Amino acid sequence: MSVERTRYHARWVLPIAAPPIADGTVVVDGDRLAWVGPRTTAPAGGVDDELGEAVLMPGLVNAHTHLELTVMRGFLEELPFFDWVRTLTRARHFVLDEAKLLDSARLGVVEGLIAGVTTFADTGSSAAPFHALRQLGARGIAYREVFGPDPAQVDDSLAGLKASVAAMRADETPLVRVGVSPHAPYSVSDDLFAAVAAYAIADDLPIAVHIAESEEETLLVERAQGPFADFLRSRGIDVEARARSPITLLERCGVLAARPLLIHAVRVDAPDIAAMARHRCAVAHCPASNAKLAHRVAPLLEMLDAGLDVGLGSDSMASNNRMDLLGEGRLAMLQQRERTRRVDALSAARVLELATRDGARSLGLGDAVGVLAEGCQADLAAFTLDGIRGPVHDIATAVVHAGGTPALRTVVAGRVRVRDGVVLQHDASLTERVRQSADALARWRRADTIK
Repeated sequence: MSVERTRYHARWVLPIAAPPIADGTVVVDGDRLAWVGPRTTAPAGGVDDELGEAVLMPGLVNAHTHLELTVMRGFLEELPFFDWVRTLTRARHFVLDEAKLLDSARLGVVEGLIAGVTTFADTGSSAAPFHALRQLGARGIAYREVFGPDPAQVDDSLAGLKASVAAMRADETPLVRVGVSPHAPYSVSDDLFAAVAAYAIADDLPIAVHIAESEEETLLVERAQGPFADFLRSRGIDVEARARSPITLLERCGVLAARPLLIHAVRVDAPDIAAMARHRCAVAHCPASNAKLAHRVAPLLEMLDAGLDVGLGSDSMASNNRMDLLGEGRLAMLQQRERTRRVDALSAARVLELATRDGARSLGLGDAVGVLAEGCQADLAAFTLDGIRGPVHDIATAVVHAGGTPALRTVVAGRVRVRDGVVLQHDASLTERVRQSADALARWRRADTIK
């Protein structure tokens, strides 16, 4: 079915690539933006969509999700990070089959679309997020995770990854691509890091890795100490100090040469940031998840000053509980101002860039999405301003501090996916099925605790 030419009219249009436009219009023709500017000079023709007292902006780019874990919202509260990881891993293995993971991923995409997210960068150990993105008409990269902390596992782990990626790539679309993700230093050996990086470079695959996230990870890499080190030793795996820092480890293994998306990058210092910039890496900054798991506040300003492309990520519902990218931006701003004691640190306009254009660049999408400009993909998000009483002196500030879900419209490649806060063509039974999966997790947790 063809997409009609549509003229979207709103009190404010935020192109990101240009100054805000009062009483603006965005014209969509097919899957492309045909015109952006004041309503008074907008070209005629097409269907008019009157958004009223609203802000219309590029669709939000969520630089890090775990869609298949949406069912775990509230399941892992107040656990130390090692226990959090181990409980998640075991529960997923014992309770969540392919059907449950797919439903969980679908619900995650639904929540993102309602929040104005049009592009998702997801890491998952199944194909569920990939299929959910395709089914619901969202844009994204599905990074297939690979694990193997024992060097003896390298060949089997890599072979399994290649088979999974080949199956997914056969179903790639212009909207949804496949990538790879060697998970983290506590779940991936140096040899496997090197092998996956070489594979990604040879096959032109996007690559993402969880790195420099926690104190437990740092202790493992730098000193061969801490709960991850103890756990690996209990499995008969030799553990030695591996590098000056987790970032140094990735550089030595050749991962930085693949220009990865570095997820979290909380515990990084000046030499680390210099190495990241030298290899033109990107970063997925997840302020709420980092804070909820007590992982410190990342040096976001220093990474931006180094010229790194940084996007905002919500992370999983297991570590965040909500997918609100504008809320992530507000928290990022407040954390950096508190950390630096600078009231001018990270302006609202800069936050919106991180949530849109910079997020797209961090995923290697350039300016095809994340900005409103003629010829770009027609990915849009509109939010009501009805809840903001009184004058709006600065629209970017109003959106970051007082805007948010649900979206009035979410449009992906010209197609309306959310209208007035409701996902179109939504499976009404999905929420109940995910709730039943959550109940199964709770029963497993109670039985596991009794044991």
